[in-house]
Amino acid sequence: QVQLVESGGGLVQAGGSLRLSCAASKRTFSSYAMGWFRQAPGKERERVAAISWTGGSTYYADSVKGRFTISRDNAKNTVYLQMNSLKPEDTAVYYCAADPDRPLHEIHYWGKGTLVTVSS
Repeated sequence: QVQLVESGGGLVQAGGSLRLSCAASKRTFSSYAMGWFRQAPGKERERVAAISWTGGSTYYADSVKGRFTISRDNAKNTVYLQMNSLKPEDTAVYYCAADPDRPLHEIHYWGKGTLVTVSS
């Protein structure tokens, strides 16, 4: 069982930055690929970024490419999402998850989410 807790969300003006963190329970964290997803009101949950268990491979959705950076520190059991040049359309609840390459309904480990609000 992997428990995930997100933090770092908040209210920011357009063009600003936020850094999200996802702390994982120690057991087996380093063996999982990890990802960040987001869900805006009335929209489906979408994968934003993912990182392999080594940190050597990353994925970004086209909508955030060049603005967001995913990273991880396996010694601290933590994955991060640095978000720069934020836009109002980035407003959503952001979730971290293990095994982000699986279909959504097959992902077993989710955090409870952290709200990011970007004002125009």
